[in-house]
Amino acid sequence: MVRSFRRGALAAAVVALSVAPLAACGAGNNAQTLKVEPDSQATAKGDILVQNAFVLTQAGGPATVTARLFNGGNSDQTLQGIALSGGQSAQLSAPNGGGSVTVPAHGTVLLGGQGNPTAVINSGQETLRDGDMQNAVFSFSGVGAVTLPVQVTPARSYFAPYGPGSLPTTEAPTPSATPTAASTETPGSTATPTSTATS
Repeated sequence: MVRSFRRGALAAAVVALSVAPLAACGAGNNAQTLKVEPDSQATAKGDILVQNAFVLTQAGGPATVTARLFNGGNSDQTLQGIALSGGQSAQLSAPNGGGSVTVPAHGTVLLGGQGNPTAVINSGQETLRDGDMQNAVFSFSGVGAVTLPVQVTPARSYFAPYGPGSLPTTEAPTPSATPTAASTETPGSTATPTSTATS
């Protein structure tokens, strides 16, 4: 009897251990854990992909829009404007001071941050509240309007390098020193002492 009990227990253990690995296949190839979504917004239209889009705010100053723009097409596309659902629009500036931002063919552009194009919201930012969502419309020369919801976030911590504090400042030029009258000595000449002693 002990022997049959052992055989039964062993058979039950083998069956249990063989079923356990197969239970993981029940989720299939389309398991929820394979669908990891980032906590930032992204959307695509035609050859354009807009990722990591946020509206970044600071107390008492302008807000900015930051996003990564991808162009998978064979021709350059120009970002012509960004408008928010609250009626605000962003003023675009290229790093060289121009007013348009070009996304090169098969290339990418980062809006915001040092040395990158900027999208500044100078008016109406008082209606932007941190934590809110705004519909942003990115207007491109080729694909037209690309719309996605973006989160309004303070420009702190991770976002500090991309927010309003990273905007280029226009400083007044500092006056350069004016040269004084040139000396009359020629290079290589030496002074010779004279011996005039008075007694």
